[in-house]
Amino acid sequence: MMMVACISSFFLFYLVMSSSLLPLATTFTTLPSTNTFKTRTKQTQGFRVSCNSTPDDQNEKKLILPEPQKLVLPNVDRRNLLVGLGGLYTAANLTSLPAAVAAPIIAPDITSVCKDAKSGIGNTTDAVRTTKCCPPSIGKTIKPWVFPTREVTKLRWPAHQGTKEQVAKYRAAIQAMRALPEDHPHSFKNQAKIHCAYCNGGYTQVESGFPDIDIQIHNSWLFFPFHRWYLYFYERILGKLINDPTFALPYWKWDEPKGMTIPEMFVPAVVDRATNPLFDEFRNTSHLPPVILDLDYDGSEKGIPAPQQIACNLSTVYRDLVRNGGDTLSFFGGEYVAGNAPVANGAKSVGSVEAGSHTAVHRWVGDPTQPNSEDMGNFYSAGYDPVFYCHHANVDRMWKLWKDLGIAGHVEPTSSDWLNASYVFYDENQDLVRVTNEQCVSLSKLNYDYVENSKEVFPWRNSRPAKRSTSSQVASTVEVPTVDKVTFPVSLDKILKVRVKRPAVNRTAADKAAANEVLLINGIKFDSNKFVKFDVFVNDKLKDGVVTTPCDPEYAGGFAQIPHSDMAKMSMNSAARFGLTELLEDTTTEGEEYATVTLVPRTGCEDLTVGEILIQLVPLSS
Repeated sequence: MMMVACISSFFLFYLVMSSSLLPLATTFTTLPSTNTFKTRTKQTQGFRVSCNSTPDDQNEKKLILPEPQKLVLPNVDRRNLLVGLGGLYTAANLTSLPAAVAAPIIAPDITSVCKDAKSGIGNTTDAVRTTKCCPPSIGKTIKPWVFPTREVTKLRWPAHQGTKEQVAKYRAAIQAMRALPEDHPHSFKNQAKIHCAYCNGGYTQVESGFPDIDIQIHNSWLFFPFHRWYLYFYERILGKLINDPTFALPYWKWDEPKGMTIPEMFVPAVVDRATNPLFDEFRNTSHLPPVILDLDYDGSEKGIPAPQQIACNLSTVYRDLVRNGGDTLSFFGGEYVAGNAPVANGAKSVGSVEAGSHTAVHRWVGDPTQPNSEDMGNFYSAGYDPVFYCHHANVDRMWKLWKDLGIAGHVEPTSSDWLNASYVFYDENQDLVRVTNEQCVSLSKLNYDYVENSKEVFPWRNSRPAKRSTSSQVASTVEVPTVDKVTFPVSLDKILKVRVKRPAVNRTAADKAAANEVLLINGIKFDSNKFVKFDVFVNDKLKDGVVTTPCDPEYAGGFAQIPHSDMAKMSMNSAARFGLTELLEDTTTEGEEYATVTLVPRTGCEDLTVGEILIQLVPLSS
């Protein structure tokens, strides 16, 4: 009992006094009432507990703590801890204890704690790529990554404007990677597997004390930083393979009209009588140049003229970066911390670029005739297409462009749960290194940047949808129910139209500078093994027979998902956020008490349901 008392006293002291924890949401009777305990913390070192899944009876009674926390509290007997807490936590609710004290997602040792990736691969039997996505182990231990010094800045270049020298160097580097033995950490296949392992259930949160919960870097605020690191090491590996410290990746500049086709260097199967290392056989052959990319692709061919498609693409980029990316979480995605199941995380929302142009390109390039829309159409196989890295270089650039706009609200997350989230990669020297989100915020510290045409304004900056004239609008003759009259969750097997009360009308310029008006669609449940997409329209009052397009102000955006799941069940939870401040101005509906929201299913929505629709004011950070 002395040991129990000692442990419990130490635990209580640690909870109250440690600067690395905030209080829990229950008050201990032995403590002053001011020391209440909240359910969330933004601190780094949370106390993490979980059941050990080993069959050993003694081990089952132990609490698993991540390595950084073992100096704070040793592994102790589960029953003793419960007794020591004075009955605050019982065996029935112990599983809720870890989530009560947050901590960042921490990738495990990727060479020893890895399993076959099966998440989100609907047809594993006929899959054209392997689901064994674990990296090889070469006996290295993980070490902290440090910033490189005295390096030249690598300049990533637009793929459609690459010089002969740049293209030849890029091909030579990819060819050198393809020539490596398959069991080499830098081989083309093992580099492709990185995306599969992190995105399709290869790793769990065992380092944080949750060995039964997968890590998934999509649909949350991990999306941008993980892919930035992925490309960072990929670029450095390629440069080392050809002994060129200045080597830089190309980026698919699909936000510029001249760059809206698959870059030509990826198209031919043969170049100079040799196999083109940039070619991939699993692409949609209907979308090869000169076909214009559709940044709002829903799996169907719209068949609109090229000039209109280009205009809609530019509006999509504007929407992703400005209208729907108006605050931190709307752009980056919802909070995701240790103990959260993949996607079903704190805010449960997907970022504007990820749900918009990013997903559209993946699906547009992938081969629809393959079992899982390989390669680009599924996360597990996307890395096998060299176009993937070119595409994601531009997605990474979107983060930079969004920040460079200098608009209030365009700031990275400041929570330690985001800053200290970490991943493990093989670097260019075949060393295993751990990197954090905080380390990748500054491109100058990473010694790379993007070549831009400084003589022109980005065309999407002038692509805010034109304001709708009241003369082209008509009053609705259809009775639309208010959202409080709808029984949720509601199926989206057909068009859903509801009226949602707004928190304020006719807001002043000062009001808008302080907070964005945001439409929240929460509790979206769908079959995670399908490609799903639905579109959202607000205050669509056009005359009968007039079809609203992504170029129009009434189009709020779309919710789209590449197949993926948490492996525990087929149903997946997510959410979406759409900026309304500009939309209401552009549709001349700022003075209306209610907004009419229309959800239009496009594909894979037969069993999709929505749990909540509401509008909130989201304060902006400067």
